[in-house]
Formats: sequence, C-alpha cells, structure tokens
Amino acid sequence: MIDCLELIGRYCPTDSPLYDVLTGHSRQVATLAVDLSERLVGRGVPVDVDFVYEAAMLHDIGIVRVDAPSIHCHGSEPYIRHGVAGRAILESLGLYRHALVCERHTGAGLTARDIVLQQLPLPHRDMLPVTIEEQVVCYADKFFSKTHVGDTARTVDEARSKLAKFGDETLARFDAMNVLFGAP
Repeated sequence: MIDCLELIGRYCPTDSPLYDVLTGHSRQVATLAVDLSERLVGRGVPVDVDFVYEAAMLHDIGIVRVDAPSIHCHGSEPYIRHGVAGRAILESLGLYRHALVCERHTGAGLTARDIVLQQLPLPHRDMLPVTIEEQVVCYADKFFSKTHVGDTARTVDEARSKLAKFGDETLARFDAMNVLFGAP
C-alpha cells in the first residue's frame, strides 16, 4: 500500500496551508469513494477498494503545480490543468493507474470535443473515467470543495448544479454515475 501522505509531502510542504487543503479534501473524497466502493462490493461488483483509497488520496496532487491562490496554490499552470499535472507527477513515479484517475476526474470527465469547443488548455483527447475505480473517485470528488474543506458533503442536486454550467453531456455522465453509485 502506498503511503499517500508521505508521497504528497514530497511535492507539498507538510506545514503549508496547501497541504491542509489538499489532504483535507482528499480524505473527504477517499472516505466517500471507499464507502461507495464497499457498497458495490456488497452488491457483487468487483472493485479494488485499496486502489480506490490511494487514487482518491492522490487524485488532486496536480494542484501543487497550478495557480489558484484561493486554495493556496501558487504554481504556473491554470487550474484546469491540475489533472494532467497530477498525471505527469504520478507517471514519473510509475503509478500509471493512479495517474489516469488524476487526468480523468475533472468535471464528470472531459471529451476531446469538450476540450476543443471550450478551448481548454489541455491535450485534445478524451479524459473520461473508464474503470469503475476511476468513476467512483470522479463521482465522490463532486461532493466536496477545496475552498471549504471540512464542510459537509454537497447534495446530489448541489453537485448537479455545479456541473450544469458544463452542459447536458456532463450532467448526463454525472447522472449515470449517480445511478450506478447511489447518492452518498
């Protein structure tokens, strides 16, 4: 099992506000993602629960490279690139499955079409959660804010409202995950 806090500490000073934001948010997402995964396992769906925990803890590691002062990030990349930045970090460590979770968790996933039409500064490829583990981390992430770490989870309606600005296809992907995982 990976020591996720030690790994995060390699890229983010453990005594910094950013570390508190990153680990606080990640713990919230990991707790929900593991709970949802265990429910699936109870229904006979095979899920690698240990991997889900690790991936949820590391899914936002890329924020250490972005510029988002409201959450204590002072890197050079735009926030939308935190997933690809996280993928690069984790791939450099040989954590390829974890790296894909980083890249594929943004919104309810991004299609190459979304990226091109919205002129996002991202590679022109699909970044959609594919595996059940990728999907559960992506879904759990939608219920917690990095700007208000420690707050209670958003409701499904609140999560949908946050995603609505990204269009009907994004909402449809979220709704499909909601059917699969059930409300938290």
